[in-house]
Amino acid sequence: MRRYKITIEYDGTNYSGWQKQKNAKSVQEEIEKSLEKFSQEKVRVHGMGRTDAGVHALMQVAHFDLEKDWEVDVVQKAINYYLKDQDIVITSCERASDDFHARYAAKRRIYKYVILNRFAPTALEVNRVWHVNQKLDLDKMRSAAKLLIGTHDFTSFRTVLCQAKSPIKTIEYINIVEDEEKIIFELCAPSFLHHMVRNIVGAICRVGLNQFSEGDLKNYLDAKDINVTKYTAPACGLYFVKAIY
Repeated sequence: MRRYKITIEYDGTNYSGWQKQKNAKSVQEEIEKSLEKFSQEKVRVHGMGRTDAGVHALMQVAHFDLEKDWEVDVVQKAINYYLKDQDIVITSCERASDDFHARYAAKRRIYKYVILNRFAPTALEVNRVWHVNQKLDLDKMRSAAKLLIGTHDFTSFRTVLCQAKSPIKTIEYINIVEDEEKIIFELCAPSFLHHMVRNIVGAICRVGLNQFSEGDLKNYLDAKDINVTKYTAPACGLYFVKAIY
């Protein structure tokens, strides 16, 4: 039995998310189907983490085991061949130690969120950015983001579907940069709650639109209430960037 580690890039627009589920098209299932066609084995692919429907990935990591010892370039080329009609690409493949686990070995995770901040909508980046047609105040957003850095109870930023045992998470940094007409968030933490990144971006953007004050954001965080109104940014602007091992 050989363990392989793969890095995956995908456009999540046409998928129900990473995780395999009934009556829905998922990234995990499409990779498993491709592996089965190639290896003639039933293979379970274990991802670094789940991404929701419509969320993209630049460097998602996963691992799987194969009975036969294949060269890594053969495995990569074969999976990509059977994925050729999908919006999924294996960008690298390598052998991993028997105890490597894509999810549990990850020390931190990095996400980015992309906003197109202009009056006109986009023709070229549909389903790849969140179009906000009112001017956002970056200074206020950066100041508000500082309130969320560090270790906090993020109950107000999770969903009722969240399966995490604890709402206590540690955000290492939230960077917000402007790139011409785009505003790009980058968030890093050892782990995140379900919808946590999108809820953080949505709430900070309300501050940037002068619909929410820093005090409101602080009260929102301190409420620790899973039932508070969520200001969830749409999935289309969210990208899993990479895991650090």
